[in-house]
Amino acid sequence: MRQSYDSFTARDTEVIVVGPEKLDAFKDYWDKENLPFVGLADPAHTVLKTYGQKINLFKLGRMPAQAVIDKDGIVRFIHYGHSMQDIPPVEEILILLDDLNH
Repeated sequence: MRQSYDSFTARDTEVIVVGPEKLDAFKDYWDKENLPFVGLADPAHTVLKTYGQKINLFKLGRMPAQAVIDKDGIVRFIHYGHSMQDIPPVEEILILLDDLNH
């Protein structure tokens, strides 16, 4: 996502990454990695529960999920991963954004 961030902002899209860590740990990671997009610490799993993200204790916690939510708050796409490698390619998300913007 970091390498493609400009492609998202060129499509009037903000990337928001939600993590399960407590605020201090999340902020430390964000600062250390110098990530360009918005990060949201979610230790109470509020966002997780809202969007139905899965937890798998055998695979170390949250499974990846990606959502595209439009400016009206409508979920236009959601993908729930079954492993940490199970995420849609960035190109697929960019094509979806192009379709939504036309």
